[in-house]
Amino acid sequence: MDTKSGFLKEFYRGLPKDRAKVETYEHGFEYIERMLAGGATLEYGEMSLAGLLHKYKFSQVPEEQMDELMSSHIAKTCNLCLYFGQVENSLFCFNLDNNHKINNTVVIPEMTLVVELLREILTGAGCEPLVIASGRGYHLWCRLGAPVDNGRLYNFMVRSTARALLGLHKQGYDHNRIKANFYPDPRARNVVSLRLFGSVHVKNKVFSRVLTPEVLLDEEQSWDAFGRYLREKTIGLDAFERAVAALCG
Repeated sequence: MDTKSGFLKEFYRGLPKDRAKVETYEHGFEYIERMLAGGATLEYGEMSLAGLLHKYKFSQVPEEQMDELMSSHIAKTCNLCLYFGQVENSLFCFNLDNNHKINNTVVIPEMTLVVELLREILTGAGCEPLVIASGRGYHLWCRLGAPVDNGRLYNFMVRSTARALLGLHKQGYDHNRIKANFYPDPRARNVVSLRLFGSVHVKNKVFSRVLTPEVLLDEEQSWDAFGRYLREKTIGLDAFERAVAALCG
């Protein structure tokens, strides 16, 4: 197993590995038959207008086949998206995008500010996130040392984001230009998935680079930062409880 594969497997270790959504330019019966021959079950397939990208959801994915999908993800021949556990998770993610009513292919000033406000809020509370550029917005991942109930994670994310949006409003910006989704969302369960680090945006073809407080890193620097976060920034449950008390109390 190479270093990047090891990083991905360890970082996302807490997510279910028996199901996945795959975004790929491969398509047709030959591709589906190859996936089914590997042991996966096809739940659905669809075609996106973004460059004829095809999306497939697979369940009952064997471990060896999941390893192959991760290798393809790293090689940029597909984007691998995983689902969250239905009851509890040791990973949670803030997904911030431009509101779809406006230009959703560029990062707007409100987005630049709100992601830094949210980073400051979380870091100040002891839950430093890994910030990843997703194309028109950002994913802010937090990795815990052990699983936490989804309802508590969702409440923590909503309240943290509300503080960031309030800060945006106080500085004279329109918070309605920001769209926030939270993973895991107890209301969605096994419906929505999220792209893993290392994906390539389907519209602008840009690699999902890491954003530090100072700069947007290049691809190899981003892999290094991803590894460092995994090794050094995993959040203990005591630290998470203190963050909950600080931001939700």
